[in-house]
Amino acid sequence: MLAQEYTGLPLWNEEKVRIFTNPLLRPIPMSKKWQASDIPSLADKRVLITGANSGIGYHAALKLARKGAHVIFACRDQRRGEAALARMEADSPGLRTELAILDLASLSSIQHFAAAELAQHRPLHLLINNAGVMAPPRRMETADGFELQFGTNVLGHFALTGLLMPALQEAAAVSSADAAGRPRVVTIASIAHKRGRINFDDLNSKRKYSPMGAYQQSKLANLLIAFELDRRLRAANSPIMSVAVHPGVANTNLFQSGEYSAAEKSFRMILGHVIGIALNTDSEGALPTLYASTALDARDGGYYGPQGFQEMRGDEVGPAKIAAQANDAAAAIRLWQVCEEMTGLKFFRAVVDVAS
Repeated sequence: MLAQEYTGLPLWNEEKVRIFTNPLLRPIPMSKKWQASDIPSLADKRVLITGANSGIGYHAALKLARKGAHVIFACRDQRRGEAALARMEADSPGLRTELAILDLASLSSIQHFAAAELAQHRPLHLLINNAGVMAPPRRMETADGFELQFGTNVLGHFALTGLLMPALQEAAAVSSADAAGRPRVVTIASIAHKRGRINFDDLNSKRKYSPMGAYQQSKLANLLIAFELDRRLRAANSPIMSVAVHPGVANTNLFQSGEYSAAEKSFRMILGHVIGIALNTDSEGALPTLYASTALDARDGGYYGPQGFQEMRGDEVGPAKIAAQANDAAAAIRLWQVCEEMTGLKFFRAVVDVAS
């Protein structure tokens, strides 16, 4: 056996020298994944989250409130909203939260809510359009006669964003120009948008209703509106950001709530448990929302989601894949105009009009 050459260093130091001078043994540098702990201080920031009483909305609200934000739970059901606030208080006492009743399936409710919010003359730093309806088995309508998914997921959030724009602009007037201080509108989309098609001849599914088809259309519409909002904000030289996300496939109440038979409710509950084990929990599903809401690297008009298998799971957030139909600017402008007509609300001129 050959004798090892003595270097005069203790044996453990010799081993360190051997490792760091040999490229094959040298440690591989690992990039740090963005985590909820990376959220900066949100002291004095006001945040409004629709559907914050459960699922992704609740976990986003919890983590933002832990960072000092004043979080408004915009919920349809007062009892469930109060239960969510009690749950949060038990988990993390002393957080700054409040409950506001808002039914996104009613334009009247949205108008009353926004009027009450604006009457307080307080800035809104972050609006998270999170609430949604997913694939009810039979066609249902909002209070205004729109198909429930299109009326809630798309028109409800379109109206809410437009009506709350003065509060977002007030926050922009006192915020710094960097990404950390700029107000944001975060829209929750879905990988389901990839199979979505905008049927302008039957947006409300009166001729033919497909539960999943209507959901896919609404999620594609969410992306088109989020991207069009970004273009209009940029054309207006507004510091407000529009960012979209999707949670992958997460075990949320979307799988379990709704008017279903007992057998289907049981099936959906089992499916939710399987998703929670194999894919994302609702807590993990909230990570893209938190990234888009607070990360310094989030970009205007960005779309983010989990980076795991087929974008369905994972605790690493990054740019999400965008279907070609979601990048159709002409369709986005047309959809925006339709939303204006249906809601009776106009805010921000089209980029083509600004340029002319």
